[in-house]
Amino acid sequence: MGLHATPTPTIAVAAFVFDAAGRILLIERGKPPGLGLWSVPGGRLEPGETIAAAVAREVREETGLAIEVGPLTEVVERISPAFHYVILDHVARVTGGTLAACDDARDARFVADPELARLPLTDGLLAVLARARATYASW
Repeated sequence: MGLHATPTPTIAVAAFVFDAAGRILLIERGKPPGLGLWSVPGGRLEPGETIAAAVAREVREETGLAIEVGPLTEVVERISPAFHYVILDHVARVTGGTLAACDDARDARFVADPELARLPLTDGLLAVLARARATYASW
């Protein structure tokens, strides 16, 4: 890795999926980074894959749900000595499928705001969630 302590940045995607009641779709991460923490579905962009296709694939792989991908909400960076992710966060809505914890997720469910305070969330999730709600409302 040369002079730098962190690896080359990896492009990743994530989806802030809301249901009709305004709840947010969260998964409990079953693998590092963030093992045991709750976050929105997401993962790495694959070679040759469009960003929108990656967002839809990650949600389907982790939750079993099909989605319509909406606008970009924010670009987030997560950096540690072990990784450097540049995450493109989008809003989305469900178009089909059946909700289930799949792939890397230990659990998956729609969560209302009061429950958010009781879950161990990934760093920065609440701040991005507020911006995602605003983006979703204007979509």
